[in-house]
Amino acid sequence: MSARLIMKLDVVEVAREGDDVVVVGFRHPRRPRLPLATPGAHVDLHLPDGRVRQYSLCGDPDDESVYRVAVKREEEGRGASRWLHDHLRVGETLNVSAPRSHFEIADEATRHVMIAGGIGITPFVPMVQRLARRGADFVLHYLSRRADPPFLGTLREACGPLRLALHLHGGSRFDPASAFPGHDPGTHVYCCGPLRLTTAMRAASEAAGWPDERLHVEAFKALFDEGFAPEPFEVEVASTGAVIAVAAERSLLDALKENGIDLPSSCLIGVCGSCECGHSGGDVIHRDVVLGPARRRARMIPCVSRARGRLRLHL
Repeated sequence: MSARLIMKLDVVEVAREGDDVVVVGFRHPRRPRLPLATPGAHVDLHLPDGRVRQYSLCGDPDDESVYRVAVKREEEGRGASRWLHDHLRVGETLNVSAPRSHFEIADEATRHVMIAGGIGITPFVPMVQRLARRGADFVLHYLSRRADPPFLGTLREACGPLRLALHLHGGSRFDPASAFPGHDPGTHVYCCGPLRLTTAMRAASEAAGWPDERLHVEAFKALFDEGFAPEPFEVEVASTGAVIAVAAERSLLDALKENGIDLPSSCLIGVCGSCECGHSGGDVIHRDVVLGPARRRARMIPCVSRARGRLRLHL
């Protein structure tokens, strides 16, 4: 896996979507087109102090001249959202990666059921615009604690009255089980939002016997497990046969880098998938929020995931 292109882009838009969300637009200073972004993709923003954060693109998918991201202010977060809200202005520049996606429209699907929670709406904005222009069969469920959530006007225009179901503060509640009606082989279900929502969707999918490959989930916060106690383990690198010991206090990603294997990486908390690699022949402790059950059988995210005993890595 090669490293992503990093571009110095101009900030051309800073617009408010309510009190706690800001939409930032980026353009290349010389090139009229940016690298292609599929609906559902995200980019890395490289902040001046070295922090890197991932944000889903929320602009028109047919406009290749600009990248737009929406940033919710998180007072209890790690500080990046506060910096972007307080300091970023039109005319400044920021290093931005080329897009990457683990959350794409399934081309084989004949119906799309989409569930967005809070700021998890961002990847769905370009997705529903693309689907509407195709004349595809879809419905978007938008869950928010706000009566007037971000992008509501854009979504109403793209979806129309029949393809947008709102579950807003004081209104109807969303039942995760309702997203899995029978076993229509053409229906794919998509969910992006807080961990409690994505966890509920996975549980409802399992209860319904829904195939893993027809459930697409993206979470934007890391897994939190206060009781997890990491233990040491070993990995064997398939291409060289080298065996690397991973201490309890070190991540697998760090151990690989210390032994000359420099995988691409970004978030370091298991949400972006940049460092994904293959594995076999071992017991993986998956601690990411990127990979679904089917992909976890052969793939892992080494910045957070670990193993028991010895694991073989396809590197």
